[in-house]
Amino acid sequence: MRAMASLDLTADVVTLTAAVCDIESVSHHEGDLADAVEQALRALPHLEVVRDGHSVVARTTLGRAERVVLAGHLDTVPLTDPPNLPVRREGGMLVGRGTTDMKGGVAVQLRLAATVLEPSRDVTYVFYDAEEVEDRYNGLGRLATTHPELLEADFAVLLEPTDGGIEGGCKGTLRVDVVTKGVAAHSARPWNGHNAIHDAGDVLARLSAYEPRTVSVDGLDYHEALNAVGISGGIAGNVIPDVCTVTVNYRFAPDQTAEQALAHVREVFEGYDVTLGDTADGARPGLDRPVAQAFVKALDLPVTAKQGWTDVARFSSLAVPAVNFGPGDPNLAHTDDERCPEQQIIDAEAALRRWLES
Repeated sequence: MRAMASLDLTADVVTLTAAVCDIESVSHHEGDLADAVEQALRALPHLEVVRDGHSVVARTTLGRAERVVLAGHLDTVPLTDPPNLPVRREGGMLVGRGTTDMKGGVAVQLRLAATVLEPSRDVTYVFYDAEEVEDRYNGLGRLATTHPELLEADFAVLLEPTDGGIEGGCKGTLRVDVVTKGVAAHSARPWNGHNAIHDAGDVLARLSAYEPRTVSVDGLDYHEALNAVGISGGIAGNVIPDVCTVTVNYRFAPDQTAEQALAHVREVFEGYDVTLGDTADGARPGLDRPVAQAFVKALDLPVTAKQGWTDVARFSSLAVPAVNFGPGDPNLAHTDDERCPEQQIIDAEAALRRWLES
């Protein structure tokens, strides 16, 4: 019988990060790490702990005027071959799977949970599973359905890698198929048909001419983007194609809902069949709220807009404003030589401690 992995929350945050990384937790296989996290947190008498699948939630109940959430996912993308674990320390960097995305952030959460016994606001620490796979498996989404009361808060911080800065909210995203229709014919006699691929030229021309917005939301600038990300058509080399599909991705500012964004895309491609593939709302950063302003003041770091999509949008859907803040360069996430500066992990712990104790 294999011994259960354990975590020493008295260790410094860099050593703890390495220990968290070395417990393999590829998506759908987070059980060992969730067990270790749960065991470590249940040993802390100032926290209430709830387990849901491979997600663990720990909360203070001090009756403070505000409650905040610190959240991070336990899973990683698959290991390399040969495996990029165990973690190694190399020139001030932690190198190995999960060091950037996002076990440095998870270690920071664990250290704060263990050592900030009387925070100035109540804290909910959320450690969830299955972020790196299809949306339907996402542990934070499951918690929002099964235990929404555990995510109630005035503000949330998702400890995704931000290279040590603060990234507010996130953009929404949707994907559509824009379909052109023609008439099939033999390619030797094209006049008997109508080429749907040729008609896609107009779709591409509209995309080339499109001028995306830059939108200020709560003082942060979100740069929208509308791009073709795929094209398909034709069934054989001697057949005039009767259908062509251009797949388009729209990244939209969080001043719009997904429904409004879809309506805008339909306007851009008026005259064509536009079919929605998938969509996710963005998230406003809520930096106009006092609790968010206190966070920014305590950390004293630059604040920029999150130009991608993250799980902060799940908090936004629950009316909880949220930001991204965590150690690691997101450009190194999922790479074979994934690595994170040790100092960024140390600084992230110190910054969040300042906030929770202020």
